Amino acid sequence: MNETFDFVISGDKPALLAFSTPAWLDAARSALQELGYKVHTAATHSDFLVRFSQVHYQLVIIEELFGANVPAENLALKALQNMLVNQRRHATILLIGDSFQTFTPMEAFRNSVHAVINSSELFLLKQLVEKAVADNQLFLHSYREVQNRIFTTGNRI
Repeated sequence: MNETFDFVISGDKPALLAFSTPAWLDAARSALQELGYKVHTAATHSDFLVRFSQVHYQLVIIEELFGANVPAENLALKALQNMLVNQRRHATILLIGDSFQTFTPMEAFRNSVHAVINSSELFLLKQLVEKAVADNQLFLHSYREVQNRIFTTGNRI
């Protein structure tokens, strides 16, 4: 790992970044810190998978070419795409790259992420993150409400 692991406590908003492009990483880190996220950075695919398995990140942003020359070699993204939904439901997952248009639903669906962002729009990352997270929370609201009721009352619905 490239940095000391920063522990997550109750009330934190953890985010995981996986970038190969240093300028994009810096832009994403500063935008997320302004939004109040506790940002962790993965240096390699294995580092990404270890971190993702140990912490329930609220937000994951991964570069399309993270540790790869072509998208098909992005092992971290491939691992996320092949995970069962219950293993990744806790996170809003965003994919950043040059090959797609921002917030194209079919492109996000094809890549098994919540939203795609074109790298030319990184200057809007704060707003795009807020929208993607809000959309995901709205989509999962009913599910989480029922789940909370089951766990708090112990009743089966």
